[in-house]
Amino acid sequence: MRLGVEGPVAADTEALADAVAAELEHRAVPVARARGREFLRARSLRLERGPADPETYADGWYDLAALRREVLDPLGPGGSLRWLPGLRDPETDRPLRRPPVDAAAGTVGVVDAPFLARWEVADAFDLLVHLDVSPAAQVRRVPDDEQPRVLPAWQQYLEWYDPAASAAFVVRYDRPSHPALITGG
Repeated sequence: MRLGVEGPVAADTEALADAVAAELEHRAVPVARARGREFLRARSLRLERGPADPETYADGWYDLAALRREVLDPLGPGGSLRWLPGLRDPETDRPLRRPPVDAAAGTVGVVDAPFLARWEVADAFDLLVHLDVSPAAQVRRVPDDEQPRVLPAWQQYLEWYDPAASAAFVVRYDRPSHPALITGG
């Protein structure tokens, strides 16, 4: 099972994915937790057109091909169960150099990142949780310095990919303390 959590507010997707992983572990389910921020492309590539470019953010910040190759495919049907927890330290921009991890049979892969309904990875998830955050809440919750790139990129993503239509669960997430299930379950 490969579960993805996506939304426009990185802190929300990571926190929810961490909570899901913790609950699964509490129930003695083996978990492979991968964080989208550890699958960022090199800073020189991400910032080539400046830190506020929404097009580069949507298409070039996250290495979705590597996420698929190193995490999703190995944990999927017929996969090797040998996965890589991360590629790049988001703070230092250096490779993490973590060794691959052998997952037990029945391991649930839990991944958080934006843009998980994109063609590069959409079919590699067995379950997608889409966090539906209203535009007003996005303005309140996305850090000010990230808004010029994140808000237009997320709006374009919603228009082009309609992730809510393919998600198993759509959760209204304007206030993380009061999530509301819209569809799924």
